[in-house]
Amino acid sequence: MGFLSKSIENIFKLKEKQRDFSNVKSVNDTFSNKVIIALSGFFWMLTYVFIIYVGFRDKTYGMPLVALCANISWEFIFSYVYPHRKPQLYINKVWFWFDIIILGQFLYYGPKNVFWAELSPMLFYLNFIGILIISFIVLFYINERLSDHRHGKYTAFGQNLLMSILFVYMFYLREPGLGQSIYIAICKMMGTLFASIVFFKVLPEKKCLNILYIAILLFDCFYLALLM
Repeated sequence: MGFLSKSIENIFKLKEKQRDFSNVKSVNDTFSNKVIIALSGFFWMLTYVFIIYVGFRDKTYGMPLVALCANISWEFIFSYVYPHRKPQLYINKVWFWFDIIILGQFLYYGPKNVFWAELSPMLFYLNFIGILIISFIVLFYINERLSDHRHGKYTAFGQNLLMSILFVYMFYLREPGLGQSIYIAICKMMGTLFASIVFFKVLPEKKCLNILYIAILLFDCFYLALLM
């Protein structure tokens, strides 16, 4: 109980920190950057729409569990804990509710999936809850340690790379094309590419981010080639 109280107290303390951004570069400082961010958000929304559509069509889930939990955690943090500036805040909230639908597909179709078939329903749902909690804690404290409360850029691109790798892994685990689509691959790649462009424009000196941009693009191209 003491640990929980301390964690909640830390969240409110850290939330105060994110109000002082005087020394942090903004990705929303020019009209062109806002347009690129909007394009990134649009293509990611399309990605979620196609994932949801294909999931219902194939009666399965379209996003790997770890990637889904990391996605929902990041979107919750930067919608409600460290809310981004507009228009990114609106984009984050739309992404979050799209991911809630994808989560519903996972919880409904997941226990019937061959990959999870050996687990009892109880273990399946406990596994999900554990991964979701761990994802939230890890992302929250990485942002805190890196003082990345304004953008969440390191966790955003880090989990993006994780998703790209897991999509490739999921392709080899399933029947060809099940729960997957070339349109998902294209939209994810374009959404990430636009985000990479705007952050490279603003923060070209960040070598870690530059490596992440390239790695994500390579895995996205590989995944697209597999689906083609």
